[in-house]
Amino acid sequence: LDYGNILRDDLYKLIFDIASAKKLPITIGGDHSITTVILQAIYESSKGEKITLLYFDAHPDFVSSTRNYYGSVIADSFDYINFTKSILIGTRAAELEELENAFKENLEIITPIDIIESGINTIIKRIISKCGTSKVYLSIDLDCMDPGVAPGVSVPAPGGLFPLDLMYIIKKIS
Repeated sequence: LDYGNILRDDLYKLIFDIASAKKLPITIGGDHSITTVILQAIYESSKGEKITLLYFDAHPDFVSSTRNYYGSVIADSFDYINFTKSILIGTRAAELEELENAFKENLEIITPIDIIESGINTIIKRIISKCGTSKVYLSIDLDCMDPGVAPGVSVPAPGGLFPLDLMYIIKKIS
């Protein structure tokens, strides 16, 4: 069912209702500022079961010194995420604070260099093994892609993933 364009103020209730009905919500558009609202709705609809997050993004978005902006999404969503099963993928432009926060929470980061060094199939096996059978929220920020193929993102970072790699990873982990 396509709900069409949703106002931000209506997003929580809509996602909560969809997830409560044991349906799979898929959102397209917006930016990562809607992720916290979505994760909260899914978390609360599942009676407090923390969510495994696969977060394709050039940036960890784990700034904790400032809140409620695109760079603090993970910190803002802290209460809803199962960090030991979650992974940041395609990350390569991180602030020291974000790396420290990720390390402290055992949040794994897979860089594009890791994918080249280990091989894409090894990385896919690692993702599947780590996530297990848990519920997964998949988030894709197009800046996980190399700016040569996705130049119109708001904060481009060189050295990103290529479309076929992203599609292959998503296909295999699905």
